[in-house]
Amino acid sequence: MNIKMDRKQRRRFLIFLVVPLLAGVLLLADDITVRVIALALIIIYVAFIIFLRDSLKFQGDYIEDSYEDSLLGDASEPEPKSYDDSFKIVGKNINPEVIVSSNFPIDGKISKTSLKPADLKERFKEIANEEVPKEIGHGGQFSFALEKILTVIKEVYYAYSVIFFWYNVKKQKFSIDKFVSNSIEISSRKFDIEDDILSKIVQKGEPELLTDISPIAELDVIRYYDSKQGIRSFVGVPIFYDNSLIAIITLDSKVEDAFGIETIFTLGRFVRVITMIISIFEEKHSDSISQQRLNNVLQLIGSQPRLENEEDLSNFIQNSFAQLVSWDAFTFIYFLPLEKKFKIAKVLNNTSLKYVGQNLEIEMNGTLTGKCITSGMSVKIDDTSIGDVRRFTKNETVTFDGSFLAIPIVHKNQNFGVICFESLKKNAYSNEDVQFLKSSANFLSFTIHSFSSQHLLKSFITLDIETRTLNSASFKERVTSDLYKAVHLKVPSTIALVRIDDFLEQESLFDDNPFPKVLKSVAEIISSEMTPLTTLGRISEKVFGVYFFNSSTKDIFLWAEKLRVKIARKPIAVFTKQTTYTVSVGIASANNKTDVDEIIYNAELALQKALERGGNTVRSIN
Repeated sequence: MNIKMDRKQRRRFLIFLVVPLLAGVLLLADDITVRVIALALIIIYVAFIIFLRDSLKFQGDYIEDSYEDSLLGDASEPEPKSYDDSFKIVGKNINPEVIVSSNFPIDGKISKTSLKPADLKERFKEIANEEVPKEIGHGGQFSFALEKILTVIKEVYYAYSVIFFWYNVKKQKFSIDKFVSNSIEISSRKFDIEDDILSKIVQKGEPELLTDISPIAELDVIRYYDSKQGIRSFVGVPIFYDNSLIAIITLDSKVEDAFGIETIFTLGRFVRVITMIISIFEEKHSDSISQQRLNNVLQLIGSQPRLENEEDLSNFIQNSFAQLVSWDAFTFIYFLPLEKKFKIAKVLNNTSLKYVGQNLEIEMNGTLTGKCITSGMSVKIDDTSIGDVRRFTKNETVTFDGSFLAIPIVHKNQNFGVICFESLKKNAYSNEDVQFLKSSANFLSFTIHSFSSQHLLKSFITLDIETRTLNSASFKERVTSDLYKAVHLKVPSTIALVRIDDFLEQESLFDDNPFPKVLKSVAEIISSEMTPLTTLGRISEKVFGVYFFNSSTKDIFLWAEKLRVKIARKPIAVFTKQTTYTVSVGIASANNKTDVDEIIYNAELALQKALERGGNTVRSIN
């Protein structure tokens, strides 16, 4: 191809070289006749070239080049064709569009074929079956669906940006929730109602259309970009739900007059789809919450919790109430009957923000929970960022901004605690939530009342109910008094810890756990060895403490050995057969000491040495 082009250029050069040669003869010749002949030849030669070139262009080359240019989109002038003594016009084989049998509609049907990509089916299924992320809630699912709708709107109208704004009627502000845009400079702030185009949509409650936005006024008219984007057209429509304006959808374009009245009418259909989706999600969310609350209430009513201490109570409250409403921080405040104080018994914080800790005492004056306790009424704060809000104490350093809800636990006009929920979202809790939680707390208050009453009654009882010996607190109180007496009288004293050795605790088909029978039998044997100068108490589940006034460790060691043998030799009826059990004893001197916890600690060290020997052993520490 390149060689052919070179020959053409050479031939053209030789043809047109005749003109300057004749012109040179015209200038150099002195004879007037020669000049006239040379001028005539130049005119005839040039005319002949022009005529022949135009003829070729029209008859052959023009047809070929113009058709080819129309296909290739080249608007440049066709290149002149070379010619010689005999030439042939070459035309392109043109197939005009003709209706034939293959595309003529027969019986109302047209058979057409089109090129399909190899992965057409896979790509379509990937788009059509895109899964909703499992970790998102109902709000996230709505945002997912909304984003797909905005994407369709953008593609249909070839828009530069499609944006969905939520409108807060209480605060007179609107904020961007979702957008699909070619720009990365969309502002994330909240917008006040002013005199721009978005504010007009809110104030009038009707669509707005701009077909020619001046570049000078762009930033004043379009406020949701951080910088100029070259927007020339804009259309925005309001979204109403339950006769209230809740949101706005806006479209913009860099093309002038890109939208029209028909765009507004079509967007109205998209708005109807969105409101239907909102209604479906709201109904589904309400049903889900109702079912979840029902399950928790049934669990609360049907459960029979075993509450031994405050930790069991806190866990029971958490399991019963933590799923009733959404929260980012959960707090349970409990009234300690012995200390007569309200303290935080349980704190759950699902955020990285700073919050309060457990065992914090509640200040009654100037705090939200203090007001809830003293008045017996619920406290609901929709926006904790307004004003100086103190939840638990005046010196707290809580950094939450959102909603706060406190529900009192009251039974027979007595407040036993407060359940607090806090959310980072403002206006997170409704009056219906408050009423539901109050009703649930009323049922719960009886359980807490029973627990507090039992706990208070146990504090007045000095004896262990199972063994009828002193309980741990009473034993330590009695021994402390005797220790001071021993120091004052300068007499020796000793403490011995007697522990029931581990054995296989199991239940049969006909008998319960054998441990209560073993515990009762061992307690009776130890009690039979007591004198007026000794004090017996139950320190823990398997450990008894014995204090000996005016006795040395050597004397008590002999006493412990006799006790160990006596218990080991006495059979105990368990399961329909006689079985023997053993004990281990740790002894510690209490001479010239008044700290009962220190002496018990030393006795525990001795007891640990006895257990390391395999049990059924006595060890002492002076």
